[in-house]
Amino acid sequence: MKTLFAATALVLAGAGAALAADPVEGVWKTEVDDGAYAHIAMKTCGSDICGTIAKAFDASGPIASDNVGKRIVWDMTPEGNGKYGSGKIWRPSNDKVYRSKMTMNGNSLKVSGCIGPICLGQTWTKVK
Repeated sequence: MKTLFAATALVLAGAGAALAADPVEGVWKTEVDDGAYAHIAMKTCGSDICGTIAKAFDASGPIASDNVGKRIVWDMTPEGNGKYGSGKIWRPSNDKVYRSKMTMNGNSLKVSGCIGPICLGQTWTKVK
C-alpha cells in the first residue's frame, strides 16, 4: 500500500512540473513595424515555444488583418535564464522568415531574427 502511495505521489509531482507554465507564455505587444503592431499570444508547443498573432493595430486602434491567427514564432527552444533559441520568426511586413532567438527580462522580451549576417530586432512588452 505504501508503494502505491509513493508511486502516485511521484506521478503527480512529475505531472505538476510538466504542467507548469513557461514564463514567456502570455500576450506580448510588438513594436510598430511598417505602421502597424500586434499582440502575440505565446504558448508552449510541445517542448518548444510558439506564438500567433492574436490582434493587429495601427495608430488609430484595432484593425482587421489577414495575419490574425497566423503563426509568427515557432520552434523556440527554452535555454534557461529567460533565454530561448533555435527558433524561427516571420516578419509580416516583408513576408520573410528569420532564424530567431529571444531573451526575456521581466515584462520585456527582446526578439531578434537573422538572415545570413543581417539581423533585426525588437523589444516586445508583456500585455497579460
